[in-house]
Amino acid sequence: MLNYIFHLMRREPVNEFPVEIVERKGLGHPDTICDGVVERIAMYLTRYYTENFGFPLHFNVDKAVLVGGRAKPEFGGGEILEPIILHVVGRATTSVKKETGDEEPVPIGPLVLKAVHDYINENFRYLDPVQHIVVQYSIRPGSVDLVKTYERVKKLGVPPANDTSIGVGFAPLTDTERICLEVERFLNSPEVKNKYPAVGEDIKVMCVRMNQRIRITLAMATISREVNSMDEYLALKEEIRDLVLKKVSNMTDREVEIQVNTADNPANGIAYITVTGTSAESGDDGQVGRGNRVNGLITPMRPMSIEAAAGKNAVSHVGKIYQVAAKIAAERIYEKVGGIKEVYVILVSTIGQPITKPQIINIQYIPEEGISRSDVEQEMRSIVNEVLEELPMLWRKFMKGEIRVY
Repeated sequence: MLNYIFHLMRREPVNEFPVEIVERKGLGHPDTICDGVVERIAMYLTRYYTENFGFPLHFNVDKAVLVGGRAKPEFGGGEILEPIILHVVGRATTSVKKETGDEEPVPIGPLVLKAVHDYINENFRYLDPVQHIVVQYSIRPGSVDLVKTYERVKKLGVPPANDTSIGVGFAPLTDTERICLEVERFLNSPEVKNKYPAVGEDIKVMCVRMNQRIRITLAMATISREVNSMDEYLALKEEIRDLVLKKVSNMTDREVEIQVNTADNPANGIAYITVTGTSAESGDDGQVGRGNRVNGLITPMRPMSIEAAAGKNAVSHVGKIYQVAAKIAAERIYEKVGGIKEVYVILVSTIGQPITKPQIINIQYIPEEGISRSDVEQEMRSIVNEVLEELPMLWRKFMKGEIRVY
């Protein structure tokens, strides 16, 4: 019997608060690079284990640090003086004992390098993973007996949680949250990059809503070789400001103010230009788990877990699975259950217990007037039960890259 605790919240929804603060660290931010790289490594390890041994074996590669390099950007050009260092830390099954008694090694090093190179090449235009990044890894080995592992997995059926952890999800996003998320995705879209190649990938968005006014502050790395002068740079900033303003005008009825690269000082020749499109090229460091939560945002006005989801094993690591499950459950509840203004789902695991049986499921919600608590809570219970039943196979979606956690 699952332990459900329902809490009817007697307050206004977040979109009615007098102040709202939301942040997104974009694709090229050093913290997001770390998240993206370790998640790609996790995907490749899962795929390799499944294709070669039938199912994902043990791993966790959820630690990485990026040490910023040194660069000399200048209008019309620039150069990299010292490369970025990316160090991945974790554990993985590095060899497998097969039925024949032979020990088969797992090519951890090549998989890590391929994951880093593929991720960077797919998401950056001017950052070269070979020339601009030194990849290091400290992944401690482990070996398994394949026959015994098969037997254990078959016997258990549902994987046990490998940690006692918390997952938090909520729905719906407010206008401010949707704007924060979509502005960065828009500026990093092929549409914008084709028209404005000078717009780099490192775009951080801070949205502050004060009553009916939303202020968007953009930190936008610019590609130095694509901008020939300060005047051209300033003109680009104005074009991007107008472009974003047009984009968000269809997303909210509130008044919107946009500022771009507020640290610039044109009179002293200071502008946010980069050789590669990321601040990581010149001293800005990064780390897994310091940026966006699984919904792509940093939301200090909402309950959220500080657990780093990226790079974790999606079979049994509830620090990842429960974050995603809580998000999915909250979104389904909001979409399917009528009369709900806002809903939060909090899941807590117990190490060693089946991932489908959290020790507590806390559902907090703000209802519309006149709804039946018993009816909506029963619907919520059914939806969360459905999500929990899906968890044992959720790892396949992670393996295919269908779920993003940053």
